[in-house]
Amino acid sequence: MSLPPEFRPADTGVIHDIGYRGYTGPRLGRAYAARSLFTQSLRAAYGLGRSGKSKVLPMIVLGVATVPALIIVAVAVMTGSDKLPVDYAQYLSSIGLVVSIFLASQAPVLFSRDLRHHTVPLYFSRPITRADYVRAKFGAMACAQLLLMTAPLVVLYVGSLLVKLDFGDQTEHFCYGLVAAVLYALVPTSVAVVIAAATPRRGFGVAAIMGYLAVTTTVVGVVIGMSTTTIGFDENLPDSAQWAVLLSPGGLVESLVNELFDLGGTGATRTHAPGGLGLLVFTAVAAAMVAGSYRLLLRRYRNV
Repeated sequence: MSLPPEFRPADTGVIHDIGYRGYTGPRLGRAYAARSLFTQSLRAAYGLGRSGKSKVLPMIVLGVATVPALIIVAVAVMTGSDKLPVDYAQYLSSIGLVVSIFLASQAPVLFSRDLRHHTVPLYFSRPITRADYVRAKFGAMACAQLLLMTAPLVVLYVGSLLVKLDFGDQTEHFCYGLVAAVLYALVPTSVAVVIAAATPRRGFGVAAIMGYLAVTTTVVGVVIGMSTTTIGFDENLPDSAQWAVLLSPGGLVESLVNELFDLGGTGATRTHAPGGLGLLVFTAVAAAMVAGSYRLLLRRYRNV
């Protein structure tokens, strides 16, 4: 007669040697981790590697920024024009609203989501540091902005060569446009990423960034509009009113580029850094805005 299970003797335990070995493969280290974070963040800014709906807004914005450049090129081809109707740097200022929408919507994607889902401490566990994280995220957002603005510039440049416009002149002004694109990708972006990193709520970040950009641009427009005087049929904007542009990151870049490369037309209402002193001050403010925002980001993530 067999015994009930509770009265049967226990089986003898056996320890199996599974041959555990430590990891002996390559250790890619901190630099590789930082580069991977940069690449992943840059892709996330355009919704790559994420859900389909995450790609909708970035791709729409990219299309809205680029399609007018295609139209300009098509018109130049059909009319046989000897120059493009808009300069490269001026084209970037004309799509400023589109660029602001992209910045306001995607900066919180790179910064607020990590705070909301508490993934930032995982990044800092090892091997990257807080400075690596800030550099990767800041650089990814700036590069995403730069790609957005470079795309229409390349379309305009290639189109001008197809129309057989003067190669030297078009190349020179294309380089002016690239400088403007770099400044637009650094100055407004630096402020936007600080705002995005201040809140874990993406919606709050979007509203705060868009509100800041819209309010500063409106204030500058009102000041310039009130300062413009009309004498006969000519409008005049005194240099004293040009200093108000310092309030707006986008306006600051536009005025700085206009003064550096003598762009923006010859009218009295042309916005520009007023004289040599203005050029120095505008350059210093732009550099201080970028450097100060970067320092604020570092301080923000010391407490995370």
